[in-house]
Amino acid sequence: MGRIEILDTTLRDGAQGEGVVFSREDKIKIIRALDALGVDYIEAGNPASNPKDRSLFAFAGQKLSLNHAKLTAFGSTCRAGHRAEEDEGLQALAQSGAGVVSLFGKASLFHVEQVLRCSPQENLRIIEESVAFLRDRGLEVFFDGEHFFDGYSQDPDYAMATLQAACRAGASRVVLCDTNGGGLPRRIGQVTAQVVAALDTPVAIHCHNDAGLATACTLEAVLAGATQVQGTINGYGERCGNANLCQVIPGLHFKLHMPCLPEEKLERLTRTARLISEIANLSMDEHSPYVGRSAFAHKGGMHIDGMLKTTSAFEHVPPESVGNRRRYVISEMAGRGALLTRLSQLNPALHKDSQQTIAIMEMLKDLEAQGYSFENAEGSLILRVLGAMEERKHFFEVQDFHVFSRKPEDDKNAQAYVKVSVDGQVEITADEGNGPVNALDLALRKALTRFYPSLSRMRLKDFKVRVVSGSGTASAVRVNIESTDGQNVWSTVGVSANVIEASFIALTDSIDYMLLGGAAAQFSGK
Repeated sequence: MGRIEILDTTLRDGAQGEGVVFSREDKIKIIRALDALGVDYIEAGNPASNPKDRSLFAFAGQKLSLNHAKLTAFGSTCRAGHRAEEDEGLQALAQSGAGVVSLFGKASLFHVEQVLRCSPQENLRIIEESVAFLRDRGLEVFFDGEHFFDGYSQDPDYAMATLQAACRAGASRVVLCDTNGGGLPRRIGQVTAQVVAALDTPVAIHCHNDAGLATACTLEAVLAGATQVQGTINGYGERCGNANLCQVIPGLHFKLHMPCLPEEKLERLTRTARLISEIANLSMDEHSPYVGRSAFAHKGGMHIDGMLKTTSAFEHVPPESVGNRRRYVISEMAGRGALLTRLSQLNPALHKDSQQTIAIMEMLKDLEAQGYSFENAEGSLILRVLGAMEERKHFFEVQDFHVFSRKPEDDKNAQAYVKVSVDGQVEITADEGNGPVNALDLALRKALTRFYPSLSRMRLKDFKVRVVSGSGTASAVRVNIESTDGQNVWSTVGVSANVIEASFIALTDSIDYMLLGGAAAQFSGK
């Protein structure tokens, strides 16, 4: 078998996921990222359904130059009882400027009778005519057999007849769609093998994830002979989503040894996943295989001990191969070995019995006694260790700050004032926000952006508060903040009896960590 083709449908099927909305400009950014990743086809939308997608294809035809991928339009067969040449949707596809069209039609007799409400023969006619209409106008056509696997279970002869109608008209791929997402891997593989054996046309697989098995079903279909896989980045899609290409692509490459992307492009996978999650304005699933921050994070002492001896002890692929990185989580379960591993990245001369190592361990114990926890606060850990080693650079000094809150009446219910000094230059700034921490964050970054423009890219992703000592409203609290610059994510922590002060500590740590840049990245193993 040759290279497996990848069709990405993040911009079409992925955009049907709850909470996912892409502007035309968002789609253009994602198209460029997917092209750089090396996918073969990018299903960018339905030009017949809305002006935004029509505008996108018009822009792409004039100004969007792709190095590898082919832009693909999506649409439906003509309506029952109508001729293909009279159908406005097919005309929009033909005029879209896309060279490839994914055309879907009913492959299930149940759907033909109960949803489309036409005769089985009429459905075969509209499939064949619609594919032929687009082929006669020079377009390559992929026929998506909607509900194919359910239809095959109910009436295999009719499901196959829909594919054969598309093939007669010149479809270059037939796509087997598990539209309801309830297929089991073994069954998907069996049916795919039967289709591959019956047709000369290449077969593609398109699985939804309603049973949590879309990735497994996709890989089974490839083992059965499918030569194109379809899915979305991060598994975005309607209901429970689609086959997640961030799992399918490494699965093909590392597990099945079937090439699907240029090998040098695989290391772009993690950054592409994060970029698209940022554009979608959705939190990244940090436990996602291959591309999540936790995918190669080691916490247990025995695991870390094994990793220190050989990295293959608890990793099934090297993290760098997909653009991720290894992390050792500092906790009471990790022990001194994990900390020493992290320290050696800053100073290889440190060893477990050195005075500096002992001093750092004592410092961390004292901070943990105060309520600090560095398990989910890598940024603050790095800054504290650098401080103990007298190697921490101080980028700014906050000379004063005030926060004012008032009864909520709108989104701007708090104001913050800050006075900062950078290399002897003083900046006084104020801002307002939705809550005191948001106002303080905005005011502090506004003051510092004059000196450090890169801070304009930074934003807070998450904010958590937890009581760490039981003294009622006077309890000490621990604040964890997760921040991002659009590509990287880091976490910091602050502890105080004053929740604003604890937030301020975590917030200034977050800014310091971003400004630290190279040293922090080195220590993180990035």
